[in-house]
Amino acid sequence: MHRNVRAVVEAGKALGVDVHAREFPESTRTAADAALAIGVDLGQIVKSLVFAVDGEVCVALVSGDNLLDEGKLAEAAGGDKAWREDADTVRDATGFPIGGVPPFGYREPLRVFIDEDLMGFEELWAAAGTPHVNFAIVPSDLARATGGRVCDLAVRR
Repeated sequence: MHRNVRAVVEAGKALGVDVHAREFPESTRTAADAALAIGVDLGQIVKSLVFAVDGEVCVALVSGDNLLDEGKLAEAAGGDKAWREDADTVRDATGFPIGGVPPFGYREPLRVFIDEDLMGFEELWAAAGTPHVNFAIVPSDLARATGGRVCDLAVRR
C-alpha cells in the first residue's frame, strides 16, 4: 500500500472512519475520470480543492458536478477573497498531490468547507492520497470526520 494511502487509512481510523481504499487502473485525478472509473454519478465524487482565503489555506470539498464559487467560499470563511493554491502549496499544506487530496488527514490543521450538494447522496467517493486510489464514505461521516462547515459553495446558473 502506498504511503499516502496508508496515511489516509490511519487518519480515517483516528477519526472513526473505516477507509476501504480501492485502487483503479484508470486515473481518478479528475472528478469526471473518477466517476467513470468507479461507475457512479459525477455528483458523488468529492473534489478536495485547496484554496486560500485572505492568505489562510483551507479546503473546499465540492460535488464533482459543481464549480466552486470563490466568493461564496471567501464569505463562508469570513474573508474577502479566495484563490486556488498552486501544486507546491497543496502538497506542503496537505501532504498530498493534486488529484489525490483526501478530505482529511492533512499535514497541518486546515479549515474545511463542504458543498451542501454532497449531503444529498447516500454514498460519496473521495481520493485516498493518490490519483488512482479512492474510498467510499457517507455524507454524515464526511462532515463529522472533517469537522467541515456545510454551506452553499456552488456556482448557481
